[in-house]
Amino acid sequence: MAETFGTVTAAFFPAPRPEPVLLGNTGMDTLEIISRLRVSDVSPAVLEAMHVAVEQLNNDYSHMEPAVLVEEGQRWLNRLIALHDGRLSLEQRREVLSLAGQVARLVGCVEYDMGRKAAAEATRRAALTLGLESGDSDVVGWAHEMRSWYSLTEGNYRAAIAAARAGLEAVGPGHSVTVQLWAHQAKAWARIGDRRQVEVALDHGRAVLEALPYPENPGNHFVIDPSKWDFYTMDCYRHVGEDRLAATYASEVIRSSTTPDGAITKPMRVAEAHITLGVIAAREGDLEAALAGGRAALASDRQSLPSLVMHSRELVAEFAAPICGRSASRRVCGAAEVHRFLDRRTSAATVSTQKRRSKLDDRRVWRRRGKTL
Repeated sequence: MAETFGTVTAAFFPAPRPEPVLLGNTGMDTLEIISRLRVSDVSPAVLEAMHVAVEQLNNDYSHMEPAVLVEEGQRWLNRLIALHDGRLSLEQRREVLSLAGQVARLVGCVEYDMGRKAAAEATRRAALTLGLESGDSDVVGWAHEMRSWYSLTEGNYRAAIAAARAGLEAVGPGHSVTVQLWAHQAKAWARIGDRRQVEVALDHGRAVLEALPYPENPGNHFVIDPSKWDFYTMDCYRHVGEDRLAATYASEVIRSSTTPDGAITKPMRVAEAHITLGVIAAREGDLEAALAGGRAALASDRQSLPSLVMHSRELVAEFAAPICGRSASRRVCGAAEVHRFLDRRTSAATVSTQKRRSKLDDRRVWRRRGKTL
């Protein structure tokens, strides 16, 4: 019958509706019920302090010992969990989830720097979930950026491009992370060898960065400061064979990352700049300068191990290439020296991480014992 009249059955025979007794049974009117959603036991000052703490953690990324930073990040995650378990307004609950996502992305980055790839990926996924649940598109974008960076350092360049594109679709323009997503695409295309796509990605990223206001806190790891664009361009031009331009950008990266009194503010950028100068020196046949660049890069205390391995291998590959006026034995010795430096750095970082874990395990045991006494 319903079909005859061009309608649906429910229009003639509607399903019975439940009695609207909910409001009456609560003893509250609508306005009172809705107002309870805004009740909270947490003051705005507490959340503001949390924001300050998370910002400081992001500032500490470039210079704090990785194991210590992970421990600090996990401690603040526990505090945020305790806040989330309390009575919060809906807006505050989203804010706490957003802060937890911001801390998780930092911890994931540092875990990856330490070579703890499985833990880093699990933390990255947690950050992505927290970003989606809180509606924080910036955290979502950085979670995709992390996946792109992981793939890039693992040599999976197509996956790096795909992850960067997924991040761009998730956040859109106007975010600092958008610049980094375009940069990762440029780096991946450079390693694939597609010069045209490198320039396309660099042009897009440069345009986004140009439109962004100068950051209030350029020391925050998750804020792209204008000087970092030279760092991206340096990497790309090194791979496409533009040695003169790459060297110019490398020198500028070192200059902008060093204070007048000689203190290095961005050690990981400076390390890659030295690798770049070392690669170019090796291509020009100056193995002593190439080794000096490698030594300078590997001597830094704050390193990202996967990144260090990736770039050091590029320098080793240059030693393996035939160079006019240099014997094969000298090239082999140069490559071996870089390998030794790299092995020592990797081993030292592994031992440091194991010691830190052992101390944490001992601390947890004593805490448990204290609770049972």
